[in-house]
Amino acid sequence: MKNTVAKIAFNIILILFALVTVIPFVWMFISSFATNGDIVSISDNLFPKPSTLDNYRNIQTTFNFMRFFSNSLFISVVKTGIVLYTSAVGGYIFSKLRYRGRKFLFGMILSTMMIPWAVTIIPQYEMMVNFGLLDSYWALILPGLVNGFGVFMLKQSMDDIPDEIIEAAKVDGAGDFRIFHQIVLPLSRNALSAIGIFVFLWNWEDYLWPFLMINTQEKQVLAVGLKLFNGQYGTDYGGLFAATTVAIVPVLVVYIFFQKRFIEGLAAGSGK
Repeated sequence: MKNTVAKIAFNIILILFALVTVIPFVWMFISSFATNGDIVSISDNLFPKPSTLDNYRNIQTTFNFMRFFSNSLFISVVKTGIVLYTSAVGGYIFSKLRYRGRKFLFGMILSTMMIPWAVTIIPQYEMMVNFGLLDSYWALILPGLVNGFGVFMLKQSMDDIPDEIIEAAKVDGAGDFRIFHQIVLPLSRNALSAIGIFVFLWNWEDYLWPFLMINTQEKQVLAVGLKLFNGQYGTDYGGLFAATTVAIVPVLVVYIFFQKRFIEGLAAGSGK
């Protein structure tokens, strides 16, 4: 009886937290169909009354929304793909290969996770300027080619792959390149999905680094472009909410598509 009551109370608490999290997004979505006057008006209603589709029609005319959207999508997809591959290679090297100094090098990789990203902004900025990469997509891609968290997660996942499978493949004449691509990578798809979602979200929502690196408006990403709705004398809240609603769509698609493997990958990593 006590366990049942505890479960019910726990579920109620989770539902309340879920409502607190979801209600702002619901309010933003409904407000994206309302006029600015209805959004900022003081009334007894919590949600403004949806009355127009102009906010969605005008986001392309207000600023080059599709250009910013495609820039963000390109950068996020490219960086996610690169990070997944480099993390998988690093995980395989630290999990299945035996060599002197392996534990020390892995410790160095883990130590990078303890350094706040803000500390590295100035050195990375100076490096990009010295390399002549300022105002280019390379400045957004190169600093994130390797991710310590990704290497850690993939290493933990690959530790669960029996060494007997690797040895059997070597007996059959397979080299490390073939073993990695045809055996280890398919068996690590859950961890790859989990890391892929994290990396995609980090890059899709990144604001500060693109703001520092990109000066040309046509090359800018969506997170920075949304600030164009903030005018000198006011803010187009309806357009901002409409653009933000559309910007959330790729995040939802990625999470829904990889949801099952994302949960399995996190569970496997937490078990380690």
